[in-house]
Amino acid sequence: MRIQLISGFVENRWKNYRRFLKPIFTKTFDTIDTPLTQRDASVILVDDIKMQEMNEQYRDINKTTDVLTFIDDEDSTYLGDVFVNVDALERQAKEYGHSLKREFCFLVTHGVLHLLGYDHQTNKEAEVMFALQEEILSEIAPRLNR
Repeated sequence: MRIQLISGFVENRWKNYRRFLKPIFTKTFDTIDTPLTQRDASVILVDDIKMQEMNEQYRDINKTTDVLTFIDDEDSTYLGDVFVNVDALERQAKEYGHSLKREFCFLVTHGVLHLLGYDHQTNKEAEVMFALQEEILSEIAPRLNR
């Protein structure tokens, strides 16, 4: 599986976070007992302005959000895209007292779970999805300061 980190919409300081992508994808697939396929994926970093534009265009919601995902059902070799809003990432890290690395991993994990079909539209779905996120992050967190 090839995973790209694309930061064309935001400053380049986020490129070092690429090292967290493979562990996130691997642990997520392992946790839900799904083989890590040969399908590629991208994590694309955007800002509030770009995320608001996308949220309005694709979801008819005229406000920003922290993560959007797009599954590619037509290309059997491409899983999809996870868009992460770095402005929201920074706000949320500060609000929750997390490091930027931890919040990045949280948001990417959230997006990967969406790519794999998980959602949080109902309380039951949210309970399952957020429990998986915490399980995955508990395994990844010790690696964040390496």
